[in-house]
Amino acid sequence: MNASRNLSKVFSALAVPPPSVLSVSPGSGSVAGGTSVTVTGANFTGATNVRFGANSATSFTVNSDTRITAVAPAGTGTVQVTVTTPAGISSQFVTYAYTQVTGPVLSSVTPPSGPAAGGTTVTLMGSGLSGTTAVRFGAVVAPSFTVVSDAQVMAVAPAGSGTVQITVSTPGGTSNGVAYTYASVPVVSSVSPNQGPVSGGNTVILTGGNFSGAAAVTFGSTPATSFTVDSPTRISAVVPAGAAGAVQVVVTGPGGTSAPGATYFYLGAPVLSSLTPASGTLSGGTSVTLTGSQFLNATAVRFGAAAASFMVVSDTLITAVAPPASAAGSVQVTVTTPGGTSAGVSYEYLAAPVLTALSPTAGPLSGGDIVTLTGSGFARTTSVHFGTGTAAFTVVSDTALTAVAPPGPPGPVGVTVTTPGGTSTALTYSRVPPPTI
Repeated sequence: MNASRNLSKVFSALAVPPPSVLSVSPGSGSVAGGTSVTVTGANFTGATNVRFGANSATSFTVNSDTRITAVAPAGTGTVQVTVTTPAGISSQFVTYAYTQVTGPVLSSVTPPSGPAAGGTTVTLMGSGLSGTTAVRFGAVVAPSFTVVSDAQVMAVAPAGSGTVQITVSTPGGTSNGVAYTYASVPVVSSVSPNQGPVSGGNTVILTGGNFSGAAAVTFGSTPATSFTVDSPTRISAVVPAGAAGAVQVVVTGPGGTSAPGATYFYLGAPVLSSLTPASGTLSGGTSVTLTGSQFLNATAVRFGAAAASFMVVSDTLITAVAPPASAAGSVQVTVTTPGGTSAGVSYEYLAAPVLTALSPTAGPLSGGDIVTLTGSGFARTTSVHFGTGTAAFTVVSDTALTAVAPPGPPGPVGVTVTTPGGTSTALTYSRVPPPTI
């Protein structure tokens, strides 16, 4: 008591003015008390009490000569806030209103999931959120949050696992919970098929895990043209266009982005440059050598629309057996790989030559006479035979040629004409011995 009187005497001696209260923030709070209120004014040094009406603050801290932080006690109505120091009691009529604060209500959270490591900023929507003092993910307090409005709060998710309930606390109480799921990082274990054309457009199947909620599928740095999450372990994706070479396929979901490891190969289309031979019989069966590049993994060789049997010898060489054709003429030969289909190179199907007449039809055993052969399809004649004997010949036109009959024994032999289209039917030529005198 003596000490207090002495202190009053000191203040009186120093002529210290009484405290003055200029404002309080917030200006209202729950009737249950507990609201932290900042009191602004002057001459707060040595404050001994802060009252909300007739009730003393639950606690208070003098932050400076012009600022006090006080915890409002329980109360009702609108009351005057005063500060007491040894120099007196503030007299300004600054009020604080006690209100029935409705507890906060949450209606949604966006996004509803995120990685186990936390760090995702979520938007909480609801009502009564303006006085938010804490946001919790399960039992864990969010590292930070921002009150946007009475209906919206932004919060940063802490680390966690599984599915938890997010709640918001205000002076009016704690909200209901909204579910938030800590998702695992996607894992891509395989891509099938793992190669395709640089033009893209083909569909591949990604196999792995934690695909639910996938937001992106990327081939290298290019997003898939489209994708569908078939199940938590399977995604169907349409490959985008890309440059020839290998890229990593990754999936991004609520839990993060998968690690590299699933490789997809962009393949350039094969290039077909030449065929040897470039023609053959209608009946097929001709062995044709295809020369070009990027033939590895060839899946088809076609002569027009007809598929041929083939063997890949190297990246630049294929041997194929020409299939039969129904009519003479040219078709385009193409090679197909996972990288696409080559441009066509012309292959000609040739009909067998037709031999209709010989003139003369007989000659000496010694040969040497000139025989004119008449018919069609002679332009590409490769050989003329009299029986098993080969004759020298000259192609006059597609319908005529001349041949030098080879020597041989007396009697008839079959004369044939052979071209890349086949061998004609035979006409008879007779070798006649000289007359006997």
